[in-house]
Amino acid sequence: MKQILTVYFFLFTAYCFAQEEHMYVPKPLEVKASSSEVGLFLGGSFYNGDLNPSKQLDRFTRPAAGLIYRLNLNPRIALRGSFSYGNIAGDDAYATQESQRNRNLSFKSYIYEVAVEGEFNFLPYATGSKKLAIMSPYVFAGVAVFRFDPMGSYQGRYYDLHALSTEGEGSSFTNVKQYSLTQFALPFGVGMKINTAKRIGVNLEWGLRKTFTDYLDDVSGNYVNPILLAQAKGPVAAGLSDKSLTQESGGDVGRQRGNPNTKDWYTFVGIIITLKLNGNANSCVVPH
Repeated sequence: MKQILTVYFFLFTAYCFAQEEHMYVPKPLEVKASSSEVGLFLGGSFYNGDLNPSKQLDRFTRPAAGLIYRLNLNPRIALRGSFSYGNIAGDDAYATQESQRNRNLSFKSYIYEVAVEGEFNFLPYATGSKKLAIMSPYVFAGVAVFRFDPMGSYQGRYYDLHALSTEGEGSSFTNVKQYSLTQFALPFGVGMKINTAKRIGVNLEWGLRKTFTDYLDDVSGNYVNPILLAQAKGPVAAGLSDKSLTQESGGDVGRQRGNPNTKDWYTFVGIIITLKLNGNANSCVVPH
């Protein structure tokens, strides 16, 4: 994640320095102080966690979509609110490590997200403007609330993993608390805004979400006693808890099932098409 953001930062910074002298006349410009836009996001979503530690845009990238409202305070700063929907999934069967393939866990989940974020344009930019940059890299960050609900496959059917407490969450025989399906996240990322028409703009965006849960995939801690779990939640819960292809003598009870020291992430990547709604009559001076 850090490497990706570092590469984007240097690419965008280099772009700004390269374009600054070619895209503007060397005098102040008078532009509208604020405007608003609505937009449609189309792209993909994926996650990183115990079932997918590092791969980006892999075979489990799923379609995602969303709506966005942006208030442009000036050519550099904007505020936006968004609603996004995506799908995430993971499967040990495609892991590179043999131990992970042997664990044999998998999941899928939807993501519903509401976010409020701030944007900073590296170059002065306004949709429809012929005087400012025709394109600009930007960064954004904010806060979000999201809803998820992991599902797992067992004997040809999908089951609600949260309800089955596959690691004994909330059960009397463990001290593990049940996790909430509604969580906070910190969204941040990078993008490129492109002027395409008088009122139409196109944004290319990569947005990461830092979550505070390790249960997007329902995998975090240790294997629990399958007999106790079956008594509390039923035989399907015990079956989904431990799907290992091979087991050591005595079973996997107490062995590590996931890594509780790292939290899960999810990502939205794609294109945003925006429509400029209005601009007020006030103007301001944008220095170069």
